[in-house]
Amino acid sequence: MRFSVEAWCCLHRAAVFSLLACVAPTGPAQAQTQPQAPVLAPAPEAATGRIAKSTATARRFMVAAANPLAAAAGRDILRAGGSAADAAVAIQLVLNLVEPQSSGIGGGAFLLHWDETAKRLTTLDGRETAPGAAKPDRFIGRDGKPMRFADAVVGGRSVGVPGTLKLLEDAHRRWGRLPWAQVLAPAISLAEEGFPISPRLNGLLSGETNLARDPRAAAYFYGPDGKAKPVGTILKNPAFAATLRAIAESGSNAFYSGSVAQDIVATVTGHASNPGDITLDDLAAYRIEEREPVCGAYRVWRICGMGPPSSGAVAIQQMLGILETRDLARLGPGAEAAHWFAEAGRLAFADRNLYLADPAFIGIPLTGLIDRDYIRSRAGLVSPDRSMGRARAGEPPNKRAQRLAPSDGIENGTSHISIVDAGGNALSMTTTIEDGFGARLMTAGGFLLNNELTDFNFAPEEDGKPIANRVEPGKRPRSSMAPTLVFDAFGRLYAVVGSPGGSQIIGFVARTLVALLDWKMDPQAAVDLGNFGSRNGPTELEKGTEAEAWKAALEAKGHEVRLLEMTSGIQAILKTPEGFVGGADGRREGVAIGD
Repeated sequence: MRFSVEAWCCLHRAAVFSLLACVAPTGPAQAQTQPQAPVLAPAPEAATGRIAKSTATARRFMVAAANPLAAAAGRDILRAGGSAADAAVAIQLVLNLVEPQSSGIGGGAFLLHWDETAKRLTTLDGRETAPGAAKPDRFIGRDGKPMRFADAVVGGRSVGVPGTLKLLEDAHRRWGRLPWAQVLAPAISLAEEGFPISPRLNGLLSGETNLARDPRAAAYFYGPDGKAKPVGTILKNPAFAATLRAIAESGSNAFYSGSVAQDIVATVTGHASNPGDITLDDLAAYRIEEREPVCGAYRVWRICGMGPPSSGAVAIQQMLGILETRDLARLGPGAEAAHWFAEAGRLAFADRNLYLADPAFIGIPLTGLIDRDYIRSRAGLVSPDRSMGRARAGEPPNKRAQRLAPSDGIENGTSHISIVDAGGNALSMTTTIEDGFGARLMTAGGFLLNNELTDFNFAPEEDGKPIANRVEPGKRPRSSMAPTLVFDAFGRLYAVVGSPGGSQIIGFVARTLVALLDWKMDPQAAVDLGNFGSRNGPTELEKGTEAEAWKAALEAKGHEVRLLEMTSGIQAILKTPEGFVGGADGRREGVAIGD
């Protein structure tokens, strides 16, 4: 039996969030399809079809999130007088339940916050950290070679110290208006009363081969016959409700110490075939880092994002700086624009792979990488008639004398939240447990643990040169997550954007910005546009979209073209004189809603 998102959403009792009217798509969720693996990494999450959605509008505030129940939780918090930070806490904790494959308190996140009154942008790093016992050869097998991704990811070896809950608590302490317990209440209620399994969650569970090997996860997600519980099944999680009640009473201390922390350590270190080494000291020592935003001009706009260890904002700045040399508004979506976009991606990824990692462990020429003259010099390497194939890293200003080797790395799934509250404060947060369903470890506290350490490069060196993104104790793995805020020429907030998608996030967000700013698409059209780009490998075009038609023209310019499932999950909100206009990616189940 197939269920539309409208059907599964409205199966749930209205009392949970006063969700009297679900935001209904115009088409059904399709059956799961198996994606063709991208060249540089496994697919972040399998494709489960498209949902046709209408552009959302609101006058006072708006939220956009990857699931209708999570978005409704955020909307109801804003209706109660809450702030963008309050809504983010409620949304993330509900996502932990309804979209457990992508994010949760067992993972990490990056957050941008715009304070409309103070006119201040703050960026917070809640990325996971490697345990104190971690060593550079963590993912080298007995044969002396890097492990297969599947062998590394499942089990305790891949689990990093989670940061999401500490990040939420920090954001609430700074900008929250409602009591901490009140913003946790929607997720507690949903965990206790239950929620219907969505078509996407069912599809991903059905295609998953490792999760059912974990006894707790098997009992929660699968039936006695070993099959994923059907769409519409009401799923309850009293263990998670109990965890959240303890956190509501004692804050993040209830997670980073005490029985929850002890269980995390036992779950990680007790894995039968692939144990990890997180300790109680690792959990107690975790800290959020406030970092300087990475901002740059694009035509009349100012684009701001998260700095290293995220590579997202730097790579997007480089891509947009190269694209700024072309009249994209005149070109419009098509093969010519895709050629320039792919070449810009090649150049940005070449620099990303060589220079970017945790800034506490390596000197990063950050100002040089986003220097406009340097980026324009890189743009000069692009031929209008021929693809460069594979780009080499440049020599940015302020580069230290370091002997480094490049790394592609492996990065996977995520979720994104965009919010603007009634006071004009905005929040863009990209959040993850890395691969779909993380390390496939469920704690007694009712949440899954991340496999974030596989975002490090598996080989610590190449040809005797160290790799910047190698494993080291206490280090944060490089990320491509790119929560983004856009400001107009007068410094006013204009857009809140972000996406899941592993290392493809960079291209997803960059092409959405081009669609919004150059092609003047409304947010729903912009997020639904076919994906395209390059991560310094083949040029990737999304199957079954308008981008697929550009294949022959790109091949005529020398591009090696791959047609892929590209499962973005972009959430975009534009601020207008009348209020807000929003869009949620039809490739996932999310909605943009507000009042």
